[in-house]
Amino acid sequence: MTVAAGEVRVLLVDDQELVRAGLRLILREREGFVIAGECSDGDEVPAALEAAGGIDVVVMDLRMKRVDGIEATRRLRASGRRPPVLALTTFDDDELLAGVLRAGAVGYVLKDSPAEDLIRAVRAVAMGEAWLDPAVTGRVLRTYRAAAERPVLPSGLLTPLELDVLTAVARGMTDAEAAGALSVSAGAVEAHFARVREKLRLRDRAAAIVYAFDHGLVTPGGDSVPVAPDALQFSVLGPLRAWRGTRLLDLGPVRQQALLAALVLRPGTTVSAGELLDGVWGLEPPGTGGRVVPVYVHRLRKCLRSTGERTEDSVIGSDRGGYRFAGDRVRLDVTELTDRIAEASAAARGGDPAAAVDAYAGALSLFHGEPLAGLPGPFVEGERLRLTERRLSLVRDKASLQLQLGRTDDVVHELSALLAVHPHREPLAVLLMRALHRGGRRADALAVHRRTRERLRADLGVEPGTELVRELRVVLSSDQGPS
Repeated sequence: MTVAAGEVRVLLVDDQELVRAGLRLILREREGFVIAGECSDGDEVPAALEAAGGIDVVVMDLRMKRVDGIEATRRLRASGRRPPVLALTTFDDDELLAGVLRAGAVGYVLKDSPAEDLIRAVRAVAMGEAWLDPAVTGRVLRTYRAAAERPVLPSGLLTPLELDVLTAVARGMTDAEAAGALSVSAGAVEAHFARVREKLRLRDRAAAIVYAFDHGLVTPGGDSVPVAPDALQFSVLGPLRAWRGTRLLDLGPVRQQALLAALVLRPGTTVSAGELLDGVWGLEPPGTGGRVVPVYVHRLRKCLRSTGERTEDSVIGSDRGGYRFAGDRVRLDVTELTDRIAEASAAARGGDPAAAVDAYAGALSLFHGEPLAGLPGPFVEGERLRLTERRLSLVRDKASLQLQLGRTDDVVHELSALLAVHPHREPLAVLLMRALHRGGRRADALAVHRRTRERLRADLGVEPGTELVRELRVVLSSDQGPS
């Protein structure tokens, strides 16, 4: 099969066997991927490419012992080989990430990203698209550029529409999204972008994004709210992180972080030491018993306090009943998530599905991996499940509106990856079938039903539900398009 038909041949390049094993579990053959080769270092890439034959995507780690990902990518491009490189990196690899983009990688995926993001990234790169997060890319390029004066875009080189298309691409929009924003067809966006690449001599979409940031068409972090130098921010929609201004804070060991999460996610509520003990340690309390709770709280207060602030004036307060987190004194991503969901709901009720889709996309962009990734304890496990379910609900709501707008390709692109990670989610399968059917891909819609039914039977011993059966009948009732 070709890439267009769904099969993607992948070369994995990473010096850690555990990482490669994890990638193999995600990029499974039954989801349309073939791991055609593996390397443990960048100097092995040429031989692996020869042995594997055709490769659609090289997933390249950046930190390797002999030849790192930047040099391996540079050599690959210098040799004239065309398989696109998708860099595999961590959140704080700004300098390395900028280097591999300059060397010719067409995108990157963070190691703590959700599995469906990796699937979508590999598929996007295989189809000739870029996979870059504009917010992170902006930060990376700002770090990489040092103090050099920003180059100026030559006057009159691009038409106004070409400039708008380049800006839309740099903001991470697909052709369909750019078409909707610019009120032109997706074909027109594709044609204008081809002319932009030709005029600016850009090799691919990733190079266009880098060019737009370099020339000030998109400002690093320009769509975000300015952060005060001493503001305290928390992120739980991914690994737990906290910043004082722009400085990332060290939150200590994972149990201490889990205790912080148990307070942060109940702002303004007094939580007793016993509740914290049960929520963080469950049925396996520490040897020191409840004495560990005030110790962890004291450490967290010291960590979170601002310059000149007394430890007792920290955002973690206390009274006779226990401890209380002052949520009104911080910025919290789940609070922003709630606001964006309310904005999306209001737009949908107001009859503006396009604005609602944009708001839902903004809400989903707040997730940066599995919520509270890596933290232990019953409380965190419950919150992780709740936040994951909320994310899936947002995806469904967004996809339903995209179908109203006729954006079937966007729905297929996103839900194909998501269903591969959550194969028992029948509502996702229903929406994916509907999108494929409306896009004239009846056989692919039937294949989704077949795979979902087989997984439900094999894994759970149940038959598909009413909605999935009903969607199957709709697809079977017509040879061309929806009924």
